[in-house]
Amino acid sequence: MQSTHLGNTGLVVSRLVLGTMTFGLQTDEEASRSILDVAAEGGINFLDAADVYPLGGGLPTVGRTEEIVGRWLKGKRERFIVATKAVGKVGPSPWDQGASRKHLLDAIDGSLRRLGTDYVDLYQLHSDDRTTPLEETVEALDVIVRSGKARYIGVSNFLAYRLALALGHAGARRLTRFVSIQPRYNLLFREIERELLPLAQEQGIAVIPYNPLAGGLLTGKHQQKTGPTPGTRFTLGTAAERYQDRYWHERQFASVDGLQKLSAERGLSLTRVAVAWVLANPTITAPIIGASRPEQLADTLKATELKLDSELLGKLNELTFEYRRGDAER
Repeated sequence: MQSTHLGNTGLVVSRLVLGTMTFGLQTDEEASRSILDVAAEGGINFLDAADVYPLGGGLPTVGRTEEIVGRWLKGKRERFIVATKAVGKVGPSPWDQGASRKHLLDAIDGSLRRLGTDYVDLYQLHSDDRTTPLEETVEALDVIVRSGKARYIGVSNFLAYRLALALGHAGARRLTRFVSIQPRYNLLFREIERELLPLAQEQGIAVIPYNPLAGGLLTGKHQQKTGPTPGTRFTLGTAAERYQDRYWHERQFASVDGLQKLSAERGLSLTRVAVAWVLANPTITAPIIGASRPEQLADTLKATELKLDSELLGKLNELTFEYRRGDAER
């Protein structure tokens, strides 16, 4: 497994991140532990979680994923970079969500308790809470870092201008700087190439994208005519509607057909090509890969070994160029 620095920091991480959002609902604890074992054996030392996980659950299941990861980490915490996220709703009270000082200071303590650790390496805002001033959020995260409960901070699902504002607030107040961004990015969703990736490159921000396989659509296993596959993100609880809205469209299936043909011509699986394509972007630090079964990691782990030649890269980019444009240009 290759390694790289997390943006402009001195922290060295594996070139792939294991996402854990399937743990505790789509995947039971025994299978989750097997997935963690396979990832670790494959050289992944960077784990990503969130307090609201597992994906597709609700208030009765929040925190379950962190608990599973925490139990697996027992006795080997020092060997892994652990990241988690907050902002989502984790309780019945109106303040049990968002990026307020109150919630973030409560949320980090809850995550540490469930993970069974004194600190996380990377603490991230899961989404952009527009109801809380960025100044308040940045100050709260600085308190968390200075207290030793997190080593670094990052954001997820932020627009470029909002990340720029957050960096500005932190810089002006000499507070802890954001070091990473976690956006959605794959061959079927390339809009971040327009503004977010140039900002990250210029500012030395690590990019750890999620959904490199478009929720599984880029494995080629789904067929539009048969409908969403049971047991996948396209049918999973509260996540089903979101994933169908993102990817379950005739346009995307047509693109997948073309991508499969390109991959087959080279004797490669689409899964491996799709992850290798994300890795080929020099601004990308480490894509987040996930699984609901340990054997699913075989292809994605090999993606770091695949170097796409310029001809294949060009064809992949040409075939999916339409996904680089914003809605206004479609």
